[in-house]
Amino acid sequence: MQITANIITLNEEHNIAACITSLQRVADEIIVVDSNSSDKTMEIAESLGAKVISQAYLGDGPQKNVVLEHATHEWILSLDADERLDDEMTQAILSVKEHDSSHPDAYSFKRKNYIGERWIKHCGWYPDRCTRLYQKANARFKDVAGHSSVQAKSLKQLDGNIIHYSYKNYHDLLYKTNRFSSRGAKMLMEKGRKTNGFSPFVHFMAAFFRKYFLQKGFLQGLDGLTISLTASINSYMKYAKLIEMRQSEQKSSSLWEQ
Repeated sequence: MQITANIITLNEEHNIAACITSLQRVADEIIVVDSNSSDKTMEIAESLGAKVISQAYLGDGPQKNVVLEHATHEWILSLDADERLDDEMTQAILSVKEHDSSHPDAYSFKRKNYIGERWIKHCGWYPDRCTRLYQKANARFKDVAGHSSVQAKSLKQLDGNIIHYSYKNYHDLLYKTNRFSSRGAKMLMEKGRKTNGFSPFVHFMAAFFRKYFLQKGFLQGLDGLTISLTASINSYMKYAKLIEMRQSEQKSSSLWEQ
């Protein structure tokens, strides 16, 4: 069993070296698919022995599937630039490579999500199991523009964690919340999702109740409250932006008809 590791990047010069170094312990080949970075991401990746492919961003799923056309090996291990393998996950993969002869289509791992150096154990952030090691002949990322996941018929869970440095701090959390809500609104628009003036508030309250109470954010102190509130803001703004987009579309149609 030989593995091609894959990382998709855009201006990740502060993350790429640590990610590649983490993968070098288990991967036989590393391919970075870069969305035309303007910093030193590609230069750093090449200096560490990775093969770099330039590809304008296609959306999360399609971008992660670009590696299928270039991978030398049958098995693909996918990480984002802000993710690392912990020691337990590394040993689990090495054990599979050396001893396991009956493979499923894919393997999943737990993921530890962090804000800064703080591991978030609640709010639905752990174990956050992800399927990241898969056979390219039998599995692939779903071709969707938003956050995608590997689609596989047979799956096995392995020990160990992906370490995910999700956000640098609260400022980064709030900044990305705004970006994610815009992306979410566009996806809802494309799906033709119906909404009304009450939708933003209803989704705000539902998101907060789920994160803070059902997923026990209250056990995480200030981090739990902050995450619950930003998740609620994301839901609120996603539907508020959807309403705004619909109003803009209707206004444009009216002007065109005139």
